[in-house]
Amino acid sequence: MKQYIVGPETARMLQLGHPWVLADRYTRKWPKTKAGELGALVDDKNQFLATALLDPDDRIVARILAYRQISLDVEWLTTRVRAAVDLRTQHTLLDETDAYRLINGEGDGLPGLTVDRYGDYLMIQLYSQAWSPYLPLLVKVLRHQLQPQGIYRKRRPQETRQLEAKRSDKAYSELCWGEAAPVPLVVRENGLSFHVDLRQGLNTGIFPDQRRHRQDLMARAKGKRVLNLFAFTGAFSVAAAVAGARQVTSVDVSATYLQQAQDNFALNRLNPRQHEFIVGDVFKELARLRKDKRIFDVILFDPPSFSTTRNSRFSTQRGTSRLVAETLPLLSDGGLLISSSNHQKTDMTAYLKELRRGSLEAGCELRTIFRSSQPEDFPCPVTFPEGNYLKYVISVKAQRI
Repeated sequence: MKQYIVGPETARMLQLGHPWVLADRYTRKWPKTKAGELGALVDDKNQFLATALLDPDDRIVARILAYRQISLDVEWLTTRVRAAVDLRTQHTLLDETDAYRLINGEGDGLPGLTVDRYGDYLMIQLYSQAWSPYLPLLVKVLRHQLQPQGIYRKRRPQETRQLEAKRSDKAYSELCWGEAAPVPLVVRENGLSFHVDLRQGLNTGIFPDQRRHRQDLMARAKGKRVLNLFAFTGAFSVAAAVAGARQVTSVDVSATYLQQAQDNFALNRLNPRQHEFIVGDVFKELARLRKDKRIFDVILFDPPSFSTTRNSRFSTQRGTSRLVAETLPLLSDGGLLISSSNHQKTDMTAYLKELRRGSLEAGCELRTIFRSSQPEDFPCPVTFPEGNYLKYVISVKAQRI
């Protein structure tokens, strides 16, 4: 195994347990290599630091697999997969749930790689080209350890914005092994049923990292008027309606997503006609709802970190405070504002500042009563703060004293 010298700052980060090596003036001196080769990382004194998976053309040029010398073979990969399965078996609440994360990259010692379970099917996502040569090996291990009916790979294009903006019907997934999943495939989460599509689109139709939060919403929604912004395929809306919400209003720019939301309502024996589905830009619809003097008891939003439509754009760092300011006039006194973001570069402290800006602009006070992140099937090393990407905050609206 070839040796690759890292600089003193990188060596210090590796000794502190961080799983990434970022490109710098030291890595630019490395000998030429191909994505997927293993390298022995050493400091300037030639002391061994870690075995890494190399990806020379990426910003993250190396991902740490172990702090000892290893071979990326069947035995090593089987050990890591078994450990991931054991963690979910022992520590994750999955009652009446068959859609969840099975392997969470750095959190399971497999940086740059995720595997999600959807019923009897598995979905692999590779966030580094370095894993591509090992895809057949990974499929083999997953087959033997989990006996799925089929295994898919979801492509993760680097320029997600442009691909989403094209609104094409191109399939971003490929069947790597086994039987093709039905379309749609019905999965279970907290006893509820949802349609997913493992073939098309950049997303399958449900985000497993919000599972526990949908469960929490069910304990808060009974008898309430609920507004769900950026509703996507309506998983939060279904949870609120099943829990007995008086009415659920779902807003999304995509008519396709909202049709899927109505299908999910029907799948759970809910009459979509008893609820409201609004196709339109969120900010324009908020203005219309304010003009109509609508009031809600619970307002929630979980926008994509960056959303592009033909007429509008949303980003976490620019849009959250504005979103808060424009939703609070629609929220009853004592009502709940449930806000969420998966933007990795914004931590919880910065996110709370966005909520503060928005509440001050609206002339209201927000009193935070609950904060959360990913559920147990999305483990994250304490040495890798970037892995705590999800922010979920519940606040009570109050008049300023």
